[in-house]
Amino acid sequence: MGTETVVSGTDPDELSEVLSTPGSPIKVAALNNSPIRFHCNFLSAGAVRVADCAYEGTIALKREAPSEKMIIFLPKQGNLIFNYPRKPIESVPGRGTILEGDPTTGTLLFGPRRHLALFIDKAKITGHLSHMLDRTISGKIDIHPYFDMTSDAGLALVHLAEQLHRGLCKDGPLRQSPLALASFCDAATYLILENCQHRYSNELGRPAPAPAPRHVKWAIDFMHEHIAAPISLDDIAIAAKVSVRTLQQGFRQFRNTSPMTYLQEMRMTAAHHDLLSSDTKQTVADVAAKWGFSHLGRFAAEYKKRFGYLPSQTLKA
Repeated sequence: MGTETVVSGTDPDELSEVLSTPGSPIKVAALNNSPIRFHCNFLSAGAVRVADCAYEGTIALKREAPSEKMIIFLPKQGNLIFNYPRKPIESVPGRGTILEGDPTTGTLLFGPRRHLALFIDKAKITGHLSHMLDRTISGKIDIHPYFDMTSDAGLALVHLAEQLHRGLCKDGPLRQSPLALASFCDAATYLILENCQHRYSNELGRPAPAPAPRHVKWAIDFMHEHIAAPISLDDIAIAAKVSVRTLQQGFRQFRNTSPMTYLQEMRMTAAHHDLLSSDTKQTVADVAAKWGFSHLGRFAAEYKKRFGYLPSQTLKA
């Protein structure tokens, strides 16, 4: 289970290839053509990737397209400055950095630099948030870019990242234990969501809302059972044993959305998972049609709004 990639070298183009994904290329250059050196060890396990990287020299980097990952840097040595239009974000020892994978106007790395990094699928983040808040969450969560690595939560996250890396190296125990691995990945995700400031932090801090009534649960169960079928609002209301008006009121009150929007989000999430795990034989059009999206252009636009990148970029990643 999982893959390991270890790369060492001095060629900026080779480093660019290592750091890039098909949907989110990163251009790398040695500043003033000065010599550089790098050693990177990447370990992938499902929706989470962990890396231990060391660099020498001054390196300029630029992410040219959005990433489907949230990226958490845990610096041990050196400085890394991400330049964004609003203001730079600085990654230094003692201060963790969280990025939502936006393109940069330019990034500077000053070696010697060493950091651990976690890469978590944005879909996993929003999926956990949806579960925690008991409603559909989509788009960016606007997470605060900094957290204190010396705090209890920061130390716990560093420990989890180190254990993940150690457990996935070579014949590490997490390679043979998918349940334990999933628990580690979930723990890291929940630790970030519960301890780092973001758009939904205040909502997570409030008392849990009252449980949804039976007809809302019945409606959601019916949607799951017929997620790819051409069901209507009337079909859902009949399955929930209430009027359309009562169904709409229930979803507004307990899911903060409409029944059909809720169904659309379910289908979009299913399409996203399909594209992530798809082989090369399946096209974007195939996936869109499978989950009930008949208009490919509209599907692509809604998908980009939901996940931050096009479905074709997910398929190539």
